[in-house]
Amino acid sequence: MNARVLVVDDEKEIADLLELYLANDGFTVLKCYTAREALRCVREEAIDLAVLDVMLPEMSGFDICKEIRKTELFPIIMLTAKDAEIDKITGLTIGADDYVTKPFLPLELIARIKAQLRRSRRYNTGEGAAEQEAERPEGLLVCKDVSLNLKAHQCFKGEKEISLTPTEFTILQVLLENRGRVVGAEELFHAVWAEEYYNKANNTVSVHVRHIREKLGDTTEKPKYIKTVWGVGYKADA
Repeated sequence: MNARVLVVDDEKEIADLLELYLANDGFTVLKCYTAREALRCVREEAIDLAVLDVMLPEMSGFDICKEIRKTELFPIIMLTAKDAEIDKITGLTIGADDYVTKPFLPLELIARIKAQLRRSRRYNTGEGAAEQEAERPEGLLVCKDVSLNLKAHQCFKGEKEISLTPTEFTILQVLLENRGRVVGAEELFHAVWAEEYYNKANNTVSVHVRHIREKLGDTTEKPKYIKTVWGVGYKADA
């Protein structure tokens, strides 16, 4: 898979290890040890995905993620401390797409990187849209004044375009494709991440859904677009 991956970690051994595994898989690796180097790299280089360590000198991985999300939508994977659930939720809330806890298995991280890049590639190129077009000639999913253009991978609320990350777009797409039906958290997780569901995965789903709601101006108390069916899952309003 030919892609450019930014690795940001102040522990040189970890950064070098990831570079070795990624390079062996054909990736081009951009390696940074500080936040300043990382932000300069984002400004100057074409990047397909970033792996950010949370604990960095000068500026945290969270702050780097916030800065990146001001201008870029490429996937971001956070490296968090073991069992630091608050780190995981914080990362997802500010725009990260996934997280991996330290210590981690390099092959697991590589698998997650590949999964995010596949989703991003579909998002950016419209790959896979042909099958959707066969069922929907317009290639459009609509919920009230919110519309998803599957071919162009754009989201609109009225005439205003809403910037969604590839993960957020996929979640909203799954919900709108099943409009009026409750999509269980496990079903939604598997549809988006194509991985086995586990206990803490519901937090991953709920944080991304909350982020989508915020961008659409929706609320949990009076949902207009996405309803939470407690203990079951989520439903795009019919």
